[in-house]
Amino acid sequence: MIKVNDSAREQVQKLLAEEGRPDGSFVRVGVKGGGCSGLMYQLDFDHKTQDDDQSFEDNGVRVVVDKKSFLYLVGTELRYSGGLNGKGFEFHNPNANRTCGCGESFSL
Repeated sequence: MIKVNDSAREQVQKLLAEEGRPDGSFVRVGVKGGGCSGLMYQLDFDHKTQDDDQSFEDNGVRVVVDKKSFLYLVGTELRYSGGLNGKGFEFHNPNANRTCGCGESFSL
């Protein structure tokens, strides 16, 4: 399962409304190869699921992950930081052994 904290929930709801996404839209998260640590996080909005997707709802936010990425993301918390540094969405992944300085890539 992927958890969504309160600040991420508020930002997701705000962005879905601002972008005029269709009803039933959700957050799609995933992992792909790349970045300075080997694997990179992906985050987007979608409204269509695929056959191999895992779907969760936490804190009022529906999160969908493809089966392969799910193995890397079990127990991850999605957070949002909008402070002076303006980082945006952040993944706090307990499975990551190493992360890069920007927090956008990791390794296991």
